[in-house]
Amino acid sequence: MHIAIYGRQFSMQFRPVAETLFNRLRSNNVAISIYKPFYEFLRDKADLDPRPEKLFSSNRDLDRQNQFMFTIGGDGTILETISVVRDTGIPVLGINSGKLGFLASISAGKTDMAIDALLSGKFSLEKRSMLKLDPSAGVFGDFPYALNEFTIQKKDASMITIQAWLDNDFLNSYWADGLIISTPTGSTAYSLSVGGPLLTPDTRGLIISPIAPHNLTVRPIVIPDSNSVRLKVSSRSGDFLLSMDYRSALFPANTEIVLRRSEFEISLVRLDDQDFYTTLRNKLMWGADKRN
Repeated sequence: MHIAIYGRQFSMQFRPVAETLFNRLRSNNVAISIYKPFYEFLRDKADLDPRPEKLFSSNRDLDRQNQFMFTIGGDGTILETISVVRDTGIPVLGINSGKLGFLASISAGKTDMAIDALLSGKFSLEKRSMLKLDPSAGVFGDFPYALNEFTIQKKDASMITIQAWLDNDFLNSYWADGLIISTPTGSTAYSLSVGGPLLTPDTRGLIISPIAPHNLTVRPIVIPDSNSVRLKVSSRSGDFLLSMDYRSALFPANTEIVLRRSEFEISLVRLDDQDFYTTLRNKLMWGADKRN
């Protein structure tokens, strides 16, 4: 088996978990490739040397024979990993060294169990849709894609106006601090914090959620992901901020933004004892009431 590993720096409290993970992979004759900056952290700061067969720095030198991509970090680490995995079809499994972990679903104490499940085939793959910015004018390089959401935000104190069309049908003019266009995966992220609904990962939809709308009757709406979303922003400051997951850039006012469902999907590994509803109960503490 070949596994690639992408990670961020972690606290030394997580070091024993990382050491156990690498030892367990080695004992099962798993060949590993490691993201070069993460390997340098392991070697120089964490005093660990997993002895990888190969290092990679980008999608260009990622070996397609890898059967899985492990991420070590939180949900933000998985978002970064997507720009490396891209359309290779390599499934991603997140080991959570952080806090919440909707996407990085394997807790530190369950890494052994996760490896055993992979080796014995006790897992499934969840297909996650993505959004594409078209065109991106090269602002986001050669990967203008988002797994969670695209967000348009004001740059300063002035409210912005966002006109929105679904394909060629006019939807609304939003007077607001911003607008979030979210995938089902992103429904548990920024969109949720502004009152957007939760969508199951297999929902074929997008969520359009305003941020602090001037008109309080304007609410989030769920649309089919077969629609393209065309946006035009007016701003007194002359430009606005466009964020795509963890990346952002300034765009001039009146720039036309077109978002559509990506032509490929990302595969996330789901162990047999996990499901989306259990994750919701655990992470959002549904039912966590002392009266129950």
